[in-house]
Amino acid sequence: MLVAGLVITAVFVLTAIFAPVIAPFGFSQLRDADGAFGAQQPPGGAHLLGTTAGGYDVLSRVIWGAQTALFVIIVAVILSIFAGVLLGLLSGYFGGWLDRILVVVSDAVYAFPSLLLAIVMSIVISGGKSNLIGGILAAAISITVVFIPQYFRVIRAETVRIKAEAYVESARVLGASNGRIMFRHVLRNATRTLPLIFTLNSSEAILTLAGLGFLGFGIEPTAASEWGFDLNKAVSDVTSGIWWTSLFPGLAIVLVVLGITLVGESLNDLADPRLRGRRAVAQAAGVVAETSVVPGGVLTAGPGGLDGLEDQATHPSDGLEARP
Repeated sequence: MLVAGLVITAVFVLTAIFAPVIAPFGFSQLRDADGAFGAQQPPGGAHLLGTTAGGYDVLSRVIWGAQTALFVIIVAVILSIFAGVLLGLLSGYFGGWLDRILVVVSDAVYAFPSLLLAIVMSIVISGGKSNLIGGILAAAISITVVFIPQYFRVIRAETVRIKAEAYVESARVLGASNGRIMFRHVLRNATRTLPLIFTLNSSEAILTLAGLGFLGFGIEPTAASEWGFDLNKAVSDVTSGIWWTSLFPGLAIVLVVLGITLVGESLNDLADPRLRGRRAVAQAAGVVAETSVVPGGVLTAGPGGLDGLEDQATHPSDGLEARP
């Protein structure tokens, strides 16, 4: 799973980075030297995956959409990590009224459906649509608000547990400041699960971004390519038998989410000591030594090997070996 997930994720990241080189056309390009592309052209010729109802090249839109998705993932997850980790650290370490207020706010945000909350934030931030930078920031901030409670809960729970450890008490007795204890002793040990949450939230960020675009609250097509928006425009094509405008953007979403999810699940398995123990036992059970044990130690074979020993030797009830 880890290898498959890493391969799919690597292809996605490389496609996003080298989109200007790989894409045959621009994401909003409607014509070339030969004239206009034409709407809903089937796959083949100069357009390997066909064209959309708006006359855009499907392959180019899919490739450029990877770049938009990567930008949103980076901005959203980084913002949510910084905000969620900092709030969780302060809440878990100091406790008291600050902890109660942050927990109530976090639970209130967590109670809302994530996509609905993202739609509300997108409308508040950008009015529902925006250009490339504004659209990416609006989508990223919308997703950030959804993700902050997840990081907050994890870091707060770890901080509450770690601050009661003996080495934290020792640092406090020695006169270490609260800031030093939080960031040098507590934070280091409270962030072990962040890589797992990061990967799982990355896949959820893509789905949220696609949901916003599909519902019409995403990035305008002339500002950037976005898979959810392309799916929204391809809904009417499906009933007309035009399958290529919806298949390839949808397939891109499925593959990227699958790859990132496989990486996250594999990291979870690797971090689980119980699974590591099971794998070690399974490997050790592959080869079983041909040994026998008697009271007082291991019974070793004579010159004739185990067969000769079993044929000629006798073993009284006291466990002592008797040779002829």
